[in-house]
Amino acid sequence: MSEPRRITSEDLALFAMQLLSKEETAEVAAYVAQSTDARRELAEIQGDLAIYAHTVDLHSPPAQVRERLMKQVAREKKTVPIDRPAAETRAPQVAVRPGTIFTESGAIVPSYVTEEIAPQRGLTSRVLPWVGWAMAAGLAVTTGVFYHEREVMQESIRNATSAQASRLDELTTEVAAARQVMDTLTDRSAMRVTLTKGKAAPVPQGKATYVANNGSLIFLASNLEPLQPGKTYELWLIPAVAGGSPIPAGTFRPDERGNASVIMPPLPKGVEAKAFGVTVENEGGSATPTQPIILAGE
Repeated sequence: MSEPRRITSEDLALFAMQLLSKEETAEVAAYVAQSTDARRELAEIQGDLAIYAHTVDLHSPPAQVRERLMKQVAREKKTVPIDRPAAETRAPQVAVRPGTIFTESGAIVPSYVTEEIAPQRGLTSRVLPWVGWAMAAGLAVTTGVFYHEREVMQESIRNATSAQASRLDELTTEVAAARQVMDTLTDRSAMRVTLTKGKAAPVPQGKATYVANNGSLIFLASNLEPLQPGKTYELWLIPAVAGGSPIPAGTFRPDERGNASVIMPPLPKGVEAKAFGVTVENEGGSATPTQPIILAGE
C-alpha cells in the first residue's frame, strides 16, 4: 500500500489557482480539511490571488499549454545515479525496488513519489512568474486607463472653468452697464431736458419705475418748484387694493434746476400699485398725505 505524498505550499498554490488534476485536487482538499495550518496558508494564498484579480483579469491557460508545461517539467526531473560500492568495502546489500530513485542527499525515494512531487515544483516555478507577468501587464493597462480618465476629467474641468470665466465676464459687463445707467440717472450734475411743443414753459413732472414683486422703485422728477424752508416733497404709493392706505415712499428736495430723485426706498414686497403721487409736507415727512397732491400718475 503506497504512502500518501506530502502536501507542500506549492501544492496549495496550484490548488488555489485550480491547476491540479482531479485526483490531485481531491487529495489536497482532503488534506486542507484535516489541517488547520493548511487552511490558514490556503486562505493567505487565496487573498493574494484576490488582490491579483482586482489588478488584472487572470485567465486559466489553455489545456494544450498546461499539458506541454507538465511534459516539460517531467523531462527536467533530476535523478542521481547509483554508485556501486568498491569490492573490498562490501557494504551491506539493500534490496532495491525496481524504479527506485536515489536523491542527491542519498535518500531512497520511490518512483511514484518523484513522479508526483517533481512536476509540481517545476510547475510552480513556471506558473508563478507567469502570474507576475500578468500582474505587470494588468498594471500597465490599468495605469493607461487611469491616465486617460484623468486627462478627460482635467479637460472637463478646464472647459467648465473656461465657461464659468466667460459667464463671469458677461455678468461683470452687465453689472458695469447697469451701474453706469444708475449713475447717469442719479447724477445731480446730469443735464435733464424736457421736450415740449412750441415755447410752452416746462411743467413739473415725475417718472416712476416700480417692480411690485421686489418692492423696487426708482423715481425721477424734473422742473420742480423751489420749496420754502422747513418743507419737503414726499412720494406716495397708492395701493391697487380697494380701501388701501397710501404708503410713504420717501422724501426729497430738488436741486437748483428743479431735479430730484428717490432711489430704492424701503417698501413692502408684493404690493400692487394703482397710482403714485407727490405732496408737500413738513420737514421729515408725514404718515398721511397732505392735500393738495401736486403730482399724480397712474
